[in-house]
Amino acid sequence: MSTQQFQLARHASPRWAAMALGEVMLRFDPGEGRVRNVRQFQVWEGGGEYNVARGLSSTFGHATAVLTALPRNELGLLAQQLIQAGDVDSSQILWREYDGIGRNTRMGLNFTERGFGVRAPLGVSDRAYSAASQLQPDEIDWDTLFGVHGVRWLHTGGIFAALSEHSAQTAIAAVRAARRHGVAVSYDLNYRASLWNSHPDPDAARHANCAIAAECDLLIGDEYSFAACLGMDLADLGRRETPMDVGPADAAALRAMERFPNLQAVAFTLRDASNAARNGWAGALRNREALFVSAAREVDLLDRVGGGDAFVAGVVHGLLEGLGEQAAVELGAAHGALAMTTPGDAACTSREEVEAVARGDGAAARR
Repeated sequence: MSTQQFQLARHASPRWAAMALGEVMLRFDPGEGRVRNVRQFQVWEGGGEYNVARGLSSTFGHATAVLTALPRNELGLLAQQLIQAGDVDSSQILWREYDGIGRNTRMGLNFTERGFGVRAPLGVSDRAYSAASQLQPDEIDWDTLFGVHGVRWLHTGGIFAALSEHSAQTAIAAVRAARRHGVAVSYDLNYRASLWNSHPDPDAARHANCAIAAECDLLIGDEYSFAACLGMDLADLGRRETPMDVGPADAAALRAMERFPNLQAVAFTLRDASNAARNGWAGALRNREALFVSAAREVDLLDRVGGGDAFVAGVVHGLLEGLGEQAAVELGAAHGALAMTTPGDAACTSREEVEAVARGDGAAARR
């Protein structure tokens, strides 16, 4: 069967291959311990949107930037240094003056346990009134950003859009401006019950998600997130026979593409998380003509956080490079698997290592 390849506009000399719009948090990692009794944390930077840009830069070598806001204090400066260490351009950060106690703006914090065996991973966010949640759409000159500097791909997500009414409107303004300038847009619905359960108006959040999805080329989500975040009635699709059953998510993807004509493709992961230390894992990509599914593998997990974001980075890399949908989903699944073998949100890996895993090379020691 012939399939039409993902279409990307061409820019003469874009400054960045990809830009992420979202919140960057400081992640406090208790390692093998638990937040409630640990005495020492490792600190990483992370965020669902930013992690994609970091993977595209540090693993795949693309020029990327993050569009976010940080408080002008020691925590904001720490986040900036970590962003720069990940080879992501920090020049588009908006800085907020700090009042000394965080009443007006603050750094978002995330305390995350990795889980083990029957003990599930646990995330405890402390992010209300963060600098990024207060981003306003009229603070950014979108025409200069996309039209003068040049960006090939914009990625944002439902975590950022759900932070506040301001962040939702900023995301909507960004994707509309990106489409106006021929920039490809991806949006990871990234449903988080903790955010949605505390949202003052879930219906308003769904309207915002739909407004963003309408401008997207690539939407990341499955039947569960489509129902929760977009308000789609998918009850007739039934439940998955197994966690790795692709059928309901594929059917939901086809309906999403009917609803949103600009969509070229939908991507999603498949995960069997019956044990926190070992997961079944695969990725899928549906365009308007065919379904592409990666090789399935059992992944021994050191830290599952960031696996989905690394999957998205691998898929976007494959599409940016014109490698085709099957190669894109294989690279995404391999990159996600590797991200879950190292601590922190990001994959400490290389393009060559990702390609080796995607090919199915063994894990024999290299000397």
